[in-house]
Amino acid sequence: MLMITRRAGERVIIGGNIVVTLVEVSGQTARIGIEAPKSMPIFREEIWVEVMRENEAAAQAASGRLPDVVAPLTPPATTAASTTPANVVDPSGPGDSGAAPESAPPPSPAK
Repeated sequence: MLMITRRAGERVIIGGNIVVTLVEVSGQTARIGIEAPKSMPIFREEIWVEVMRENEAAAQAASGRLPDVVAPLTPPATTAASTTPANVVDPSGPGDSGAAPESAPPPSPAK
């Protein structure tokens, strides 16, 4: 660990793009300012420790046994009476014969 002495207003530069400024010293408390790229996360140590604990707990919970698959992965076998699944629309229209729907008027006789 590098130990240096700084007075209020003096700075330390880290990696060329992080500037730590000693803003104020009052008793045993020092206020610092940190200038860093927005992409650089900065945490107080106690927050960082809590984040790491939460991440470890989540990783352990996720590594548990996965639930059994409830639904089959292949479609159910079809019977001879029905070859079209219920959720597929028959392009020939209602009914399985292709005939006109019951609500259609009867054809008029030829003249």
